[in-house]
Amino acid sequence: MLLFLKSMSFRSLNHQDFKKNNSSCKELTTTSSLPSSSSCIFLTVWRKSLIFSCKGFTVIGSDGNLVYRVDNYSRRRDQTTLMDASGKPILTICRHKKLRIVDNNWFIYEGEVLGDHDYKASSLRKKPIFCVKKQMKILHSNINVLAHVYYHGTSSDKTYSYIIEGSYANRTCKVLDAKSRNVVAEIRKKQAVIGGVTFGLEVFVLVVMPGFDSGFAMAMVLLLDEMFS
Repeated sequence: MLLFLKSMSFRSLNHQDFKKNNSSCKELTTTSSLPSSSSCIFLTVWRKSLIFSCKGFTVIGSDGNLVYRVDNYSRRRDQTTLMDASGKPILTICRHKKLRIVDNNWFIYEGEVLGDHDYKASSLRKKPIFCVKKQMKILHSNINVLAHVYYHGTSSDKTYSYIIEGSYANRTCKVLDAKSRNVVAEIRKKQAVIGGVTFGLEVFVLVVMPGFDSGFAMAMVLLLDEMFS
């Protein structure tokens, strides 16, 4: 399956269709030293770990090389670590418990987070760089909104930086800049060119716009999977 996905990452219909409407988007291989300001990144996301008996994700670049991986050994749903191809932790996503009740806030930390993730130990941990708050459908009229992303790890400030819209269940989501409403990342269904092969919901495409961090975009995918799976 992995070899098949690697071969299909070169010739996905999603890539071609997207570039028809976005002339500034060009293929970016994982061997590039720095992303060009005029290049989009196309990643194939497989909702499966390469390690046996682990839940996780495998992310392949447009050159067929492994870019990111998630291997959840403990299967804890309150902590997920995004790693690069070599296994180095890039970002850690934690869902805190407040008064033993799980709330609708997820926190993104740089690197790896160890130890207790309860609020009582917050002073002993590194500070989160982002907070993502799940939209409560019953409280808001706009059912297309899935979540809001806040800088500096707090949702107390009503001014959010990014908004996530769409349907993760259908693998059609967009991350938009809150001020400009420009799309900075997008989740799309993946289809193969030859034979019209469909991959279902386990394999999809993540398109990252120029200037947006692909690791952070992948963190949004992990968050959506935890929120809506």
